[in-house]
Amino acid sequence: MTRDRYETELEALKEGVTSMATLVVERLREAARAYEDGDEDGGREIAQRDDEINELYLELESECIDLLALQQPVAGDLRFVVATFKILTDLERIADLAANIGRYAGTPGRDRLTVVPIADIADMASSQVADAIAAYVEADPEQCRTVVAGDTDLDQRCEAAADDLVRYLAAYDAAGDDHETLLADTKQFLLTVRDLERVGDHAVNIAARTFYMIESDDELIY
Repeated sequence: MTRDRYETELEALKEGVTSMATLVVERLREAARAYEDGDEDGGREIAQRDDEINELYLELESECIDLLALQQPVAGDLRFVVATFKILTDLERIADLAANIGRYAGTPGRDRLTVVPIADIADMASSQVADAIAAYVEADPEQCRTVVAGDTDLDQRCEAAADDLVRYLAAYDAAGDDHETLLADTKQFLLTVRDLERVGDHAVNIAARTFYMIESDDELIY
């Protein structure tokens, strides 16, 4: 294979990752909107479309394996392919979390918990993923550091949402209500917050692997 063709394949892999990331972020935002709106049908559709992302993941993973096996890249190219391989896994797992949130959209009676909306948390998480991928595409080490540092803000917002829910429940007059339904609503809300926090963790992984790809430095890899 000529060097030009090899470079073309590396660039095509990067473009594939970018396309997958764009789709994953879009699904995450759609899932959060479905949850906020109580849109059970929309949430179910998002969950059912997860196979599309899984297929894209397998296709791009195969491209990584081919490059490693057939081209035996070294130095910077090797770090790029290995980092990409790992980043694809994080993107696929973020898509799984988006599918989870879509499934939560039809929780019965969840409207009573609108005092603690998740829209701002979902926006923080999806922006963190988008910023991590931008760092990967642009090979920007400082952006990687920014993404990792920003995860503290997301963690704090998730913790605050859980605290808000506890305060709400402590003051809630449940007389005459179905306590089992309230318990189910609470559980689904906490699962949603947990999943959004995990999205941030995967964004950190992407940034850390990108930093290693650029700098050959594992400083940000936990």
